[in-house]
Amino acid sequence: MLAAYFDCPGGPENLYVKNVTKPNPGEGEVLVKVSASALNRADLLQRRGKYLPPEGASDILGLEAAGNVVGLGPGCRGQWKIGDAVMALLSGGGQAEYVTVPEGCLMPVPKDLTFIQAAAIPEAWITAFQLLHFIGKVQEGERVLIHAGASGVGIAAIQLVRLAKAIPIVTAGTEAKLQATEKAGAAVGFNYRNENFSEKVLAFTQGSGVDIILDPVGGSYWEKNIKCLSTDGRWIIYGLLGGGEVHGDLLSSLLNKRATIHTSLLRSRDKKYKEQLVKDFTEKVLPYFSRGMSPHLKPVVHSIYRLDDIAEAHRTMENNKNIGKIVIQIPDLVPGTQ
Repeated sequence: MLAAYFDCPGGPENLYVKNVTKPNPGEGEVLVKVSASALNRADLLQRRGKYLPPEGASDILGLEAAGNVVGLGPGCRGQWKIGDAVMALLSGGGQAEYVTVPEGCLMPVPKDLTFIQAAAIPEAWITAFQLLHFIGKVQEGERVLIHAGASGVGIAAIQLVRLAKAIPIVTAGTEAKLQATEKAGAAVGFNYRNENFSEKVLAFTQGSGVDIILDPVGGSYWEKNIKCLSTDGRWIIYGLLGGGEVHGDLLSSLLNKRATIHTSLLRSRDKKYKEQLVKDFTEKVLPYFSRGMSPHLKPVVHSIYRLDDIAEAHRTMENNKNIGKIVIQIPDLVPGTQ
């Protein structure tokens, strides 16, 4: 089968499409013929040699995929059958023609969505769901500051905050991205390049600050984050785009506000945790992707690249050009069909 691959860590130019062995489903696993996958920051880090796959995971790129069930391993419980349209939360292997998935990490594709749209859901939306509900314990009426608001996780988080009847506040780096976050449901947005988001957040909240911060940036934002975090607030770090070093008295600032810092990575979680997360997401969120539901959730696809254009897809994300998800279309399948 064909798969996105690289032999040596480095830039996007190291990526190519390689013919590799087709996987066989193991105990409790399902074989999926992939129609589309999507790109995540973790793929870029793995390509650079800075984020290795968890032990036992495929070293092929791709943390999410959508396609059809074409095989069932021994011990499957009958939840899925051949031909089912599914989307998958993966630890790797999604950017290939076939991938094996633990049956509990699969979800049905909502009937109104194409595979292209479905591929934009698993990693980003389940990450946002996990951060808000499993870790942040978001409550109705709370204010949530979402950094990188126009990213895949950011766009998902905005809509999930609204679903939780809380208030999404975002930061982004361009006016076009802020407009996209407003369309997705953000109550207000601030351009971190030319505005002090901390001061703006405090003004918007009349000095109270935000209850939760979803932060993929890390060290470079710490002072502004603490300043606009409410008393007893939760600061959740799930990436370090701004580095991991902190210079200053972070602990005193946290203590004075009785604030907590949480950190989270989804990829390295164990199968039991991921299956519970997928189960909860399927029951509590997935129905809202169907037409006629209110509020109606919608994955945002920025662009679609063929698998053999994988290097260009990486360049687009590295240059922070995308609003929403970058989807990778796998060969031999008609775009947007099921």
